[in-house]
Amino acid sequence: MKKQFLLSLLAVSTSVAAQQNTSQHTSQKSDDIEHVEVKKHYQPYRGNVPLIDTPQAIDRISAETLNNEGITRFLDALDFSPTIVRQNASGGLFDSFAVRGFSGDENNPTGYLINGFNIRGYSGNRSTVNIQTIEVMKGPGSALYGQGEPGGTINVITKKPQFEEQGYVQGTVGNYNKKQIEFDYTNALNNDMAFRLNGSYEDSDTYRDHVFFKNLNINPSFIWNISEATSMSYQMEILDQEKPLDRGVFVLNGDFDAVEPESFYGDIRDGAHEVKAFGHQLVLNHELNPDWHLLSGFAFRDSSMKGQSSDTELSSGRQLLFTDPNILSRQRRTRDYEAQDLSLRLELSGEFSTGSLVNNVLFGLDYYNYDIDTDYRRWRTAWGAGDTTYSIDPNNPDYTIFRPEVSPTTLTAEEQQGLGFYAQDLIELSDRATLLVGFRVDKFEQEITNFLAETPEPQKQDQTAVTPRFGFTYEVTENLNVYTSYAEGFRPNPGLDSDRNAFDPEETTSYEVGAKWENIADMFSGSLAIFNAEKTNMLTAEPNTGFSATLGEVESQGVEFQMTTDLTASTRIDVSYAYTDAKTANEVNNLDWQVPIPKGSRLINIAKHSGFISLNHYTEVMAKDAFVGVTVRYVGDRLGQTTDPDYILPSYTLVNLSGSVNLTNQLSVKLDVNNLFDEEYFENSYHALWTMPGSPVNYSVSVKYQF
Repeated sequence: MKKQFLLSLLAVSTSVAAQQNTSQHTSQKSDDIEHVEVKKHYQPYRGNVPLIDTPQAIDRISAETLNNEGITRFLDALDFSPTIVRQNASGGLFDSFAVRGFSGDENNPTGYLINGFNIRGYSGNRSTVNIQTIEVMKGPGSALYGQGEPGGTINVITKKPQFEEQGYVQGTVGNYNKKQIEFDYTNALNNDMAFRLNGSYEDSDTYRDHVFFKNLNINPSFIWNISEATSMSYQMEILDQEKPLDRGVFVLNGDFDAVEPESFYGDIRDGAHEVKAFGHQLVLNHELNPDWHLLSGFAFRDSSMKGQSSDTELSSGRQLLFTDPNILSRQRRTRDYEAQDLSLRLELSGEFSTGSLVNNVLFGLDYYNYDIDTDYRRWRTAWGAGDTTYSIDPNNPDYTIFRPEVSPTTLTAEEQQGLGFYAQDLIELSDRATLLVGFRVDKFEQEITNFLAETPEPQKQDQTAVTPRFGFTYEVTENLNVYTSYAEGFRPNPGLDSDRNAFDPEETTSYEVGAKWENIADMFSGSLAIFNAEKTNMLTAEPNTGFSATLGEVESQGVEFQMTTDLTASTRIDVSYAYTDAKTANEVNNLDWQVPIPKGSRLINIAKHSGFISLNHYTEVMAKDAFVGVTVRYVGDRLGQTTDPDYILPSYTLVNLSGSVNLTNQLSVKLDVNNLFDEEYFENSYHALWTMPGSPVNYSVSVKYQF
């Protein structure tokens, strides 16, 4: 696969392409190398409407923040939006999170956008080396974007080719044998074409025994300005990741103090799961005239996840640990998952006037074809028979014991096809008021073949849904806007339940009211939002079977506050807080565990209270430009097991420090310390026996050379 990646990279290096233009904001003190100039602000699913004018709360996480904080992984970057909380990530093999209390299927990666294209399939633990900006577009918006959660949509904007030579090489070392190198280089090929190549490679151990992390990312991109009105862009994504599947630790009788964060209960002979992805994006931008713009493009990704693991048995009827603390019963599992995802999009956006009203309109058509093949095999102990075949002493594991053969549990081929039409009009009613009206029509088809059935006949379903979106914004002053919005959403659910039946799609409704302010007294910028959302047919994991199940109807409501204060030209404070009350809206009987889940039960891994305070200060040290930052992050207690309301993960507070010094105009040194006070905490949980502890104090030193 690596050889194919390198050959493909060589082939594409001779092709012509480009990346979409994006307006950027760069701090004076930032060493960010982006200097993009654009004539208009056209974005997928947005047209010529800037985010500031949309009736929804938005967090923007910039490359400057990622660099200052020493963040190299996408999931860590999302900590700077407190409305996002981490979910169980299938043994840490992909990024999984919830926005405003809502996540997708726990057995699949959480969806998001890359340059406006939905990402489906397997992306491992995404690196930040290619990220310019992360837009967290919270609240009602799925009626336009499609496939999104009612809590919000995340769009990753990647770094773009530049026409001036620039770049950097950075090396990082740290505790837990951390070793990483990343690079970025961009230059012009001629007056109309430019390219960019960036990537990273990490080979590190972790705070977890026998769990290592190897990750290769390569991201070439090209731009061709065909004319003043037309540009074409291309971007490739190459990912090759190796990491053992890690279910974390067990917690008995709620005794979190008895846990050793480094304890690993798998089998070192299983080795690593390997996640691979090979993706392409091609986009054509064409300005028909000064008022109208055409955008078209396609994306294709081929991804896979393969490996074997030894997982703690969760069933009380099979788990001997409940009666003997020196015997831990385990399952054996193997996975061979492959996915192919094709997306197409065509958009027309522009503006026109009808009398005194200005209409900013957007019309779009998108299509996707998603194929996923699932080969999942398992061995587990006999029920209630005291079977010790694959058990270990958790305090003294034996990695030489006999490993039983696995048998097929899931062997399916699934194909999804979706065709969507969407339209939106942002009407400028006056100099102060705008009205947003939009809708989306989705035609969805799904076909799943279960090859373990006696007669593997494909299960088919098709759905058509119309989802509206409305919003209103009023400019109270030049610096203050208030808004309200409402949207409905529709999203297909993948896979089969434990009875091998397909799921009905999710349907959502959501609304919010809020305010945004900018540069009040030349110091304060921020937002306040109050939201409410409901979802039907939400999936949750069935730990005992490994399948998903319908949790029923769930709801979430809360408040979000964000403010940036520029104390001086060189000192900034960011404060952000989210209150999220996410719970079931009806009573559900969990068929796997035969446990009723009452109405009003909390949703797993969702903290009611979360937030952070971050201080960033630019200064000088011995006449050298320097930066120092401190971030204090709080996450409240969370439900750790859907079927046990008494299993609550404790709250935690982390303090992270970062600092850098520019030794010369080209050479800088950076120090990052996370969890400064070495607090013991728990990031997420799937079950009391599958709980992931957080990292103890960790630190790294980076040396960066820019040119």
